[in-house]
Amino acid sequence: MKGTVAAAVVVAALAVALLAEVGHGALTCVEVDANLLPCAEYVTGKEAAPPALCCQGVKRIRALPAGTVERRFVCECIKSAAARFDGLKSDIARDLPAACGSPLPFPLALDFDCNTCVSYLSIVRHPESMSKSAQDRS
Repeated sequence: MKGTVAAAVVVAALAVALLAEVGHGALTCVEVDANLLPCAEYVTGKEAAPPALCCQGVKRIRALPAGTVERRFVCECIKSAAARFDGLKSDIARDLPAACGSPLPFPLALDFDCNTCVSYLSIVRHPESMSKSAQDRS
């Protein structure tokens, strides 16, 4: 019951924040949060597999950020959202994109340095600018 009430409060807060957003076309953490909300039960270990809505959200997140700045922004939004999940299982969160068949350009980890996120085009054009840790992940 407490989880249902908490989820309803989060959804209501997201709706209010979305309505208050004035930047048209700008990516917001509210959008990122809304896409991850269906994953809450899975990343806290309460569900054995990610629900379809969760994986749809991960796939939408993968499609959102085009450039380096956008990817870093989305990465920070995801870290902030993950930090709010009580009982987050870091190994499950880290493996979520793979479980959904939609790898992200950065890991879902609270300790990941989002400043190392680069766009795919930056890697192709300037592979020497990619950090060693980012090269290991790609």
